Amino acid sequence: MCVEAMLGKGRAISQEARLCDASLGRSFDRRDPRVEREQALAVIDLLENNSFLPVGHDGGPYRLRIEAADGRLELHIADDDGAHAVSHHLSITPFRRLLKATRASATACDAIRRPGPERLAAIDMGRRGVHNEAAELLRERLSAKVLVDKDTARRLFTVITHFSRAIPLNNFC
Repeated sequence: MCVEAMLGKGRAISQEARLCDASLGRSFDRRDPRVEREQALAVIDLLENNSFLPVGHDGGPYRLRIEAADGRLELHIADDDGAHAVSHHLSITPFRRLLKATRASATACDAIRRPGPERLAAIDMGRRGVHNEAAELLRERLSAKVLVDKDTARRLFTVITHFSRAIPLNNFC
């Protein structure tokens, strides 16, 4: 597997350059079983297939812990043995519009109990477009510290989306 040929650098990335674990801090604890299930499924999807390499590291696999602090997401990355590799503080501000759009499409899906296939297809296309835009933005925002491919960025955005539901968007700077 290569992260799009080392994201344009022409060097292949080891198959070990991936996440083997992802977890979230207590700030994301939810008591709603449906939300907890969605969060767990998003993490499972991320871990099943990903390319993830902290800049300056050759190896892996890696463990990711996501925390919310001071109006930002903190991504703490460690190697498989738990040794700290890098931390990245990610402002949610650039993602606010995309997170709101994602929430709106989820609300629309919940609100529509018996839609026709055309309406569901339109909602799904809109959701995919938002996820594609957010994935590209996430890749840009992480690029100084972590290299990820497009699919991993989409899955990671899905994880962030589910986790961000625990905190109102106006709490992020």
